[in-house]
Amino acid sequence: MEILQNPHRNTGLNVEILRDMPAPSTNTSQVQALLARCPSAAVTPLVQAAEMAADLDVGQISIKDERARMGLGSFKALGASYVIAYSALIDGQDQSQKTYVTASAGNHGLSVAAGAKAFGAASVVFISKTVPEAFAKRLAAQGAQVMRAGKTYEQSMAAAQDAARDNGWSLLSDSSWPGYFEPSHRLMEGYTALMAETDEQMQTPSHIFLQAGVGGLAGAAAAMARKLWGQTPVIVVVEPSYAPALHGCIIAGDFIAATGPDSAMGRLDCKEASLIALKGLAHDADIFALISEAEGQAGADYAAAYRMESTASGAAGLAGLLASQAHRVALKLDSNSHVMLIMSEGPEE
Repeated sequence: MEILQNPHRNTGLNVEILRDMPAPSTNTSQVQALLARCPSAAVTPLVQAAEMAADLDVGQISIKDERARMGLGSFKALGASYVIAYSALIDGQDQSQKTYVTASAGNHGLSVAAGAKAFGAASVVFISKTVPEAFAKRLAAQGAQVMRAGKTYEQSMAAAQDAARDNGWSLLSDSSWPGYFEPSHRLMEGYTALMAETDEQMQTPSHIFLQAGVGGLAGAAAAMARKLWGQTPVIVVVEPSYAPALHGCIIAGDFIAATGPDSAMGRLDCKEASLIALKGLAHDADIFALISEAEGQAGADYAAAYRMESTASGAAGLAGLLASQAHRVALKLDSNSHVMLIMSEGPEE
């Protein structure tokens, strides 16, 4: 694992591309109000992994288990479905004539498809050629029209943008870029429910390891952590070394696209950060860490050994903790540390 101390902590990045971008929302009230109206929106458990903590020589490990969130298998259920519910129930927009289109590595697309289905809209999800067929089948089972386009997430997103423009469809991305941020800002707001629940379930942690692709979950969770727990937690953002989207921007002091081969951490294999997430994490995160492909798989294997089956993507925060032994002093980790992790998705079917 390679770690980078964030030189922009508390100041953020003052660059042109971020100036008009909002910071991640920490307004949970509307999210929780809408979730209360959803029969499948149960609070997810917080697991106290005492044996794991003893093995890794930390005082406590608390794992927010998102693997069964709303029957969709990941935290992403809180995002796009919330945006669609907000459109239908708060804005009062008729959904029957709407088609939502997006690109996804699987879980975000499931949330779009499920939300569209629940409110009578149609959905089209573009996936890259590297996305497993199992995810394509799960998307289709939720009523989505699945289209393969491009070799990368970014290429499939470009295809989704073209389709939205050409057909008059509503683009619902979990990322943000110049000229596109309002839907993704609300989508990230949906993720705040996860942290609001966690605050009711545990005491303030000393450390939080957050996996990141475009950065939506990490950005929302870090912003909420600062609101709830102030400056106490050391926040570590974990990315694949093959897809250092946020890490590269922090080093450059500006937005840049990452390069690298395909990562087996498929849901994290994003070469361009969400600008909203970048704005928030540049201010809120303490450390940006890169893990190798082997370290990512080791995290998934370790989770399975403790009966918390996931993927290398879903267990990447745990993988970061597992790989951090050489950096304990820099990370301020010791036998008294209370580490929070998020198991963000279930195993591939």
